[in-house]
Amino acid sequence: MSVRRWLTGLGATAVLVATGAWAVWPVGVDEHLWSEVRPVIEARLVADSKGSGYGETEPALRARWFCRAQARDLDERDGVVRAGVTTLCMEYGVRAGALMECSGADVPQVVRLQRDAGAHGGYRVVSREKAPDGEGNATWVEGHFSFFADPGPEDTAASTGLEAAARDHFGLPAGAPVKNC
Repeated sequence: MSVRRWLTGLGATAVLVATGAWAVWPVGVDEHLWSEVRPVIEARLVADSKGSGYGETEPALRARWFCRAQARDLDERDGVVRAGVTTLCMEYGVRAGALMECSGADVPQVVRLQRDAGAHGGYRVVSREKAPDGEGNATWVEGHFSFFADPGPEDTAASTGLEAAARDHFGLPAGAPVKNC
């Protein structure tokens, strides 16, 4: 086979690989849509977390849940938004001028929302699926997220923003220490 044929074959292969990667690579998250649905998702996460933490069993802590969602993929079709998200929910309380970290969960989820003019934020959550703990987690994530949106260990949301929100909520200074319950 001549060099020209090899080069033509390699060039064609490169074009096919590049086209395939372009076709499946996420085009990015629609920031406007995300800004609309994120508060609704986070409010639902907080509501669903209530009653599940240690801090809530200790009234003196005045514990409260704080949640953050990061979009991995986002799609809207026929008025239904499918949001593949990485979530972090932390339960914080306060004792003797310190922020008390009581409970927490970091879970990949798929949240479906529907436009609803009567709902707070203009959307309502119609379903939520979350990855199981332990065995089956990796398979679930692989089946629910595209290859390029698949959350890995490095995609864990940082608790820094949640700590700041909790300090603000409890009226603590920015440098208040964080301790375990």
